[in-house]
Amino acid sequence: NTRNIDKSLKMAHSYFLPLFLYLIVISSVSANFQRDVEITWGDGRGQITNNGELLTLSLDKSSGSGFQSKNEYLFGKIDMQMKLVPGNSAGTVTTLYLKSPGTTWDEIDFEFLGNLSGDPYTLHTNVYTQGKGDKEQQFKLWFDPTADFHTYTIIWNPQRIIFTVDGTPIREFKNMESVGTLFPKNQPMRMYSSLWNADDWATRGGLVKTDWSKAPFTASYRGFNQEACVWSNGKSSCPNGSGQGTTGSWLSQELDSTAQERMRWVQKNYMIYNYCTDTKRFPQVISSVSANFQRDVEITWGDGRGQITNNGELLTLSLDKSSGSGFQSKNEYLFGKIDMQMKLVPGNSAGTVTTLYLKSPGTTWDEIDFEFLGNLSGDPYTLHTNVYTQGKGDKEQQFKLWFDPTADFHTYTILWNPQRIIFTVDGTPIREFKNMESVGTLFPKNQPMRMYSSLWNADDWATRGGLVKTDWSKAPFTASYRGFNQEACVWSNGKSSCPNGSGQGTTGSWLSQELDSTAQERMRWVQKNYMIYNYCTDTKRFPQGLPKECFAA
Repeated sequence: NTRNIDKSLKMAHSYFLPLFLYLIVISSVSANFQRDVEITWGDGRGQITNNGELLTLSLDKSSGSGFQSKNEYLFGKIDMQMKLVPGNSAGTVTTLYLKSPGTTWDEIDFEFLGNLSGDPYTLHTNVYTQGKGDKEQQFKLWFDPTADFHTYTIIWNPQRIIFTVDGTPIREFKNMESVGTLFPKNQPMRMYSSLWNADDWATRGGLVKTDWSKAPFTASYRGFNQEACVWSNGKSSCPNGSGQGTTGSWLSQELDSTAQERMRWVQKNYMIYNYCTDTKRFPQVISSVSANFQRDVEITWGDGRGQITNNGELLTLSLDKSSGSGFQSKNEYLFGKIDMQMKLVPGNSAGTVTTLYLKSPGTTWDEIDFEFLGNLSGDPYTLHTNVYTQGKGDKEQQFKLWFDPTADFHTYTILWNPQRIIFTVDGTPIREFKNMESVGTLFPKNQPMRMYSSLWNADDWATRGGLVKTDWSKAPFTASYRGFNQEACVWSNGKSSCPNGSGQGTTGSWLSQELDSTAQERMRWVQKNYMIYNYCTDTKRFPQGLPKECFAA
């Protein structure tokens, strides 16, 4: 990787951290490169002039050049005004990034890939955590970045990373550790910038080489501003080491509706590559890194009673006496791990049913069910689970929950792989349905399924066997959804996105997941204390004998 070679050259130079620290955050009110950075390589090709207000990097056939901040940061807002190499810049790369040292480094990247005269630069962004990247998004810019200075900003706080250009956000990378995505938050980083030759890959995949007759190539910098938590001697200058409680608005900054709209405009009109849509590159599984209902689902019934708000982050279903509502995933899956955060109908929900399930079409369908049966105020919901294969179910287990599912969002997960189906609540397994085809029990493994959810009236059976009816004076009833995460083998045009069509050989841990001893112990605790019905113990229902899997399991 040519970029890593370049960065290892920079890392080879000694680090120097100034002795001064500001009390909470630092802010370079007046940019001064002599004070704030050091030129680390290039044998004089990097120059600081204008009393520290201007820095230039140059590249010729012998070498490029680079500099780094004197400070290390653990969270910060870094601004730099840059004017890129003009004219024929093909083969050159100009960078601005944050990076920690070591082999399991963190890194946040702006990279500007040069091009032939008249053709636009490619702005490449990436995020690495513990040495793992592959999170690229690329853009063309809506202006000429060589004609004048423009401001490029990295905002890095514990919740998100925001990349902006002249104040316009172009990308947001959220902290999604809740779904297993790594996020850089523990390793201090310096700011680096460099200008170097990468004509083996930078322009049109390396087809266009650097024209050395145009050398030296020069990029210019001014207006370096650093508002950050400085890391020195193993300590942060911010309280609690995280920046919490400081006055810097960047420490809790998120994108308001106006900023999100501007980012969508950029991504719609100027994004040219997004790793999140590259199914050829990631053929094994899909993962909704950042949940977005507008992208991932469609509301299929309810005449407006289903609503997507908060820029795609929140979905609500409502039920009144005329109708309920529902939605489904746009993708079909043949094996997957589906997470949904749900907040159920509060108060008197008797007669209502809220569902989350996977289902295939047809009369011999497969299905994997969560159903939440409402109840009178103060009485607990019943969580009903079932598995159907080829249209045959009768595999119910029911539970009461150990918390109030209407007070806040909780995560409900269906993990479905060729060996087992695991139902979990907030990460705690409540049920495992194993593949027991060896004893003649059917198992859903051949029919692709979509995710569905609905809110509807079932007061003929849902609450106390239909004795308690829906109180329509409490309508409309509303259930809320967020955090839909899909890690799955997608089925499209008769083919699976996973190798061999079965998910075997992929990197998704859910594809071979089983319950370890700790998880089994937690499941036993739930089943001992909160299970209220189990088909495997219902001898009255099965007088000729319980199903075979009840003994084999």
